[in-house]
Amino acid sequence: MITYLGIIAVGMIVRQVDRWQFSPNRGRHRPGTLREVMSLQRERINNVTPLLLLAGHWVELAGWCLIAAETGPWGWAAAAMAGAVKMRHLQEVSHFAVHGVLTRSSRLGTVLSEVAVHLPLGFVPVPIRRQRHVREHHPNATVVGLDPNLGDLHQAGLLPGVRRLRFALALVFPLTPAGFAFTMHSIAANLRTSAAPWWRLAALLAVPAVLGWTVGWPAAVAVFVVPRLLLYPQLSWMSLLVEHTWFDAETVTGPPAAVEAARCLRLYPQNLPLALVARATWLPYGDLFHYAHSAHPSVRWNYLPALERHLTPPHFTPDGLAFGPNTVARRHHGALDALADTGRQPLPGSAEAPEPGAVPDTRTWLVRK
Repeated sequence: MITYLGIIAVGMIVRQVDRWQFSPNRGRHRPGTLREVMSLQRERINNVTPLLLLAGHWVELAGWCLIAAETGPWGWAAAAMAGAVKMRHLQEVSHFAVHGVLTRSSRLGTVLSEVAVHLPLGFVPVPIRRQRHVREHHPNATVVGLDPNLGDLHQAGLLPGVRRLRFALALVFPLTPAGFAFTMHSIAANLRTSAAPWWRLAALLAVPAVLGWTVGWPAAVAVFVVPRLLLYPQLSWMSLLVEHTWFDAETVTGPPAAVEAARCLRLYPQNLPLALVARATWLPYGDLFHYAHSAHPSVRWNYLPALERHLTPPHFTPDGLAFGPNTVARRHHGALDALADTGRQPLPGSAEAPEPGAVPDTRTWLVRK
């Protein structure tokens, strides 16, 4: 067991090389303005440390596989949660490759994301993700009929007038039978977006097959299959829920910061312990700072906290996701009730209201970033 924990520690140490390289605290002057941040980012961006970053996550996954292979149900459960967290980390790292700021070479960033994230996890090809996220979601966030993520939320049942039980189930949609079926359909649709879907399917199946052959099927199921099909989708879904005030965002014009302040939110602004837990698990690599990212999408995650300090806070700063008076869930439910009272409904044929029985090409919240 000590050896396996040591392997996980090695993976974590390897990842720190990239963090040290881009640390805003390294050097005599800490960047604060956008110009200073972009200058420092251009100076430090490289093609080596991102490779170490991705490799470190996979080394950690290997360590958890070895732990799962040597333990019983409690070890499997811990390894499954760790596997889901690692998949969220990989998703978010590749998100910045989609924006072209992971590596100095954008082409290398695409290759690394394909090999280390998209292929083994069954995501769409990186260019398609870039089209949907950068060109469709970012400029149209919360806009009816244009933002694909808003359509995903409605597909899960978050519609005007939704009843409390249906709303509660929508918060854990990936864990429901309907959500699980949709995840399976979405993975199949992701594979079909490629000109050669058979080798993307082979890459997806190769990971659990290799794990099962080398360390045993309990490890493959606990660390890869269950996280990929159930736990990781739930973490990604929770992340999507806390990105925007989806159903009552204000429409404003002006500079990017003003536009995003009117439709973004900032979770845990006054709760450092919960913020640290979120950054380490389900809101990693700048996801907690989605408002700053939306305002400055070309900035690497390392510098988003520094930029956030110079931005006017967004219009909604909740204390939590689901429990308490000032939460994201309460805000979303209240907004949907208000839409029902005004008689507004999703537009037929729009991204908000898919045709009955239709399955989208991909589930954007699984690879939205």
